[in-house]
Amino acid sequence: MITLETGVVTVKNMVNQQDADKVLQAIEHVWGLNRAEVIFSKSQAIFTYDERMASSQDFEQAIIETGFEIAH
Repeated sequence: MITLETGVVTVKNMVNQQDADKVLQAIEHVWGLNRAEVIFSKSQAIFTYDERMASSQDFEQAIIETGFEIAH
């Protein structure tokens, strides 16, 4: 049985829609992703993933490696 988890993170440093698109592309490259959305107006990245293949930290790391920060 597949168990999907949903993560929501606040992404700092996004200044325009192009930045949001970069964040989305980074998230889409993480193995185990089911669905992803980046809402620029809220500075949020929302993702649903298979917890057997990835963790929330994997998505946060992908965002950080793209040059953005995560607000904790």
